[in-house]
Amino acid sequence: MVWSQLTDSDLDFVAHEVAPEFADKERLKQLIRDDPSFRKAFLSNEQVLRRFTKDDEAIVKVSPSLYFEVLLRASLKELQTATHTVERAGAQRVPIFDTKEVLGLFSSEDVLDYLASMLSSFTRVQSYTVPVRVRRGVWRKVRFNDMDIDGMTRFAEVAGEEQRLALYKRIADVCLFMLGMFPEHAQFTYRYPSSGELRPSLPGVVRRSVEDYEEQGRRFYRLAGEHPAARTSDMAEVFWLLHEKFNAAKKPLNFISDHYLHHRKGQVFGAETD
Repeated sequence: MVWSQLTDSDLDFVAHEVAPEFADKERLKQLIRDDPSFRKAFLSNEQVLRRFTKDDEAIVKVSPSLYFEVLLRASLKELQTATHTVERAGAQRVPIFDTKEVLGLFSSEDVLDYLASMLSSFTRVQSYTVPVRVRRGVWRKVRFNDMDIDGMTRFAEVAGEEQRLALYKRIADVCLFMLGMFPEHAQFTYRYPSSGELRPSLPGVVRRSVEDYEEQGRRFYRLAGEHPAARTSDMAEVFWLLHEKFNAAKKPLNFISDHYLHHRKGQVFGAETD
């Protein structure tokens, strides 16, 4: 997989934060850009993380890919010394002893890079209007956005083969994103938080449990991994890893949500564009 490209502004930001005294900034930027070990060291630096977590405006000064790569690397560093991860079960927080599995999954830098790009994609929500064939000679326009699992699933059923990989990928990404960054949303919209009772069904409203998100996430990462275009673009291995280790993949996202973004998630994610 090709690493996400850092912008020149990203490189200026990182170089200034980590090595302000270094005279040859262009040489330093080239090393960060071209040498994976330099990139990892500089993007794991505590000073960069401090700026991102203390400065609410930091995300507008760099690319979202850099922002989330730094947060992912920081969360994995914390998990290296943790004895367990935490999952929500209603109002309770349950310890899960799976840090070895999580760190094993993220020993693949391709997975880390994929998730940094995936998180970046949720800073903007795209809307689409597409023609869908109802029957021979009859078409209707369907509008959905790329957070709409049901709309994308319906479109995937009638889309051409060349369009399906992007749809499979996005559906799976939405499931992982919701359980990683907004796990409370899936629980709150499915059950009453005080009693744990299921909320009543409403016409036109699809409510998904945590288990539903997990099942669909795994399913669509598998479909993405099986798609011929994934194999030719070297993406199949990442999709299969996310299919097999879906729960492990969400743990660094949970950590970022709980420890780094807090009340800023609404500010960071979800701006809608057409």
